[in-house]
Amino acid sequence: MDKKLSVGLLFGGESPEHEVSIVTARAIADHLDPARFTVRPMGIARNGVWVVTGDPFARLAAGECPERSDHPFLPLEKGAEATPLPDLFFNALHGAGGEDGQIQGYLELLHRPYTGAGLLAMAAGMDKWITKRLWESEGLPVVPYVGLTEERWLRERPVCLADCGRLGLPLFVKPANLGSSIGVEKVKRAEDLPAALDRAFTFDRRVLVEQGLDIREIEVAVLGGDEPLVSQPGEVIVADEFYTFEDKYLHGRSRTEIPAQIPEELTDLVRKLAARAFAASDGYGMARVDFFLERLTGRVFLNELNFIPGFTSISMYPKMMAASGVPYAELLTRLVDLALARHAQTAAKQKGFQSGSDWFQKG
Repeated sequence: MDKKLSVGLLFGGESPEHEVSIVTARAIADHLDPARFTVRPMGIARNGVWVVTGDPFARLAAGECPERSDHPFLPLEKGAEATPLPDLFFNALHGAGGEDGQIQGYLELLHRPYTGAGLLAMAAGMDKWITKRLWESEGLPVVPYVGLTEERWLRERPVCLADCGRLGLPLFVKPANLGSSIGVEKVKRAEDLPAALDRAFTFDRRVLVEQGLDIREIEVAVLGGDEPLVSQPGEVIVADEFYTFEDKYLHGRSRTEIPAQIPEELTDLVRKLAARAFAASDGYGMARVDFFLERLTGRVFLNELNFIPGFTSISMYPKMMAASGVPYAELLTRLVDLALARHAQTAAKQKGFQSGSDWFQKG
């Protein structure tokens, strides 16, 4: 019998999405195929220390922040320095640290496969402003927006407000590098915009201001590499004015509908745009691609791309995949297989170079 693969399940992290990540990882741990995988939960506490002993789920849920190893190059908790590397890492870290290229770069230094997209895609996909620029360069439709840096906001507030004002009202203010709707505000009055921007800049030094449209929220799940599987679209039917963090995870008053009740030609368009958006961002493994469907005109806009979508019981990504013929456990197995395939592809590439000369040895 083949040896089981040990899977280091990374979750928690230092981002505001720490709690969401714990819930995601619990669901993944419950559904990874026990005949093929041995799950090793590896929590990252709010202070950045890797929690790998005892029950990492319980320890992170209790808010534990253990002391870091004395070894300066190891993020592990003290006393766990000899922890062996798993065969593969399953990345369930949401937000900064896990979804922005940081953990991907570290895992590549460890020469271990990991699920999801690589460093470039993650770094670009995490930043909503950069993502929009990439999509615009490919001729993909995005909602009119203004991107602001904190430095510019502090230096020339009136000019920034004037730029945003040209979008009209209402507006949506979003930290560029957060998910789960954390820090997002809808602004209906011009006099409320400065305070909303100030609050957004407490989360991030880059903020996006988008034109507020009367829309339906359509989502698509993508799985694979160059020729990915694109799911049937689903719809989030929101109870509030937009899909807030509180409604997503606490109140649950919004509902989802899979498949979305939209015309067949619109379904085809959304799926094609999702595949193009995934490719434009160098996507790999998985992504949830979110769209706005404007009620008045029927126009479709790309909204966001999430390379580490939620895997909770209410999360759209696994539900859309299941509705498209890929049940939860199989989905996880496919993600592991994709990680192994990408790692093998990368390992086969020529890494070194020797000139055949001693020029570099000379003082």
